Amino acid sequence: MTSAAVKRLREYGLTPEHIMETDEEELQKLIRPVGFYKRKAQYIKRTTAVLLQDYGGDIPDTIEGLVKLPGVGPKMGYLALQIAWKKNDGIGVDVHVHRICNRLHWVDTKTPEETRVALESWLPKDLWEVVNVLLVGFGQQICGSKPKCSDCKLKAICPSSLEKDIEDL
Repeated sequence: MTSAAVKRLREYGLTPEHIMETDEEELQKLIRPVGFYKRKAQYIKRTTAVLLQDYGGDIPDTIEGLVKLPGVGPKMGYLALQIAWKKNDGIGVDVHVHRICNRLHWVDTKTPEETRVALESWLPKDLWEVVNVLLVGFGQQICGSKPKCSDCKLKAICPSSLEKDIEDL
């Protein structure tokens, strides 16, 4: 969905100046059916204004600058740094990474941000950029909010799956 929306935005003319001239309703049409498209259209408009006013129409290349943009949190900030600038300054932790890391007992945390901090405290830095890539799809397909432990190739070594088996006895 996101890739298709970005393609439509590019075809439309994805420059800060053009986006500032575009009303939110038109942006909504361009990015729909992306989830929360109305809110995201607002973020796009507000972010564009910040980029033009504070960054000369460019995108900041620090986590501090990125998280000041409307709708950008640490997860997207660190992923943007890794992908766009090849900067490995932190781990992009979303709900999937957070859930799986807790299920594997790698961390004992309540929020994705706590998970990021905990992982970064022990995981070698050269592995930070692969964590999100490896775990998000797995979290979407197998280890979701209702895990499919019977389909999981890690079942034999997963502490949460083993605990679940014990509870089932």
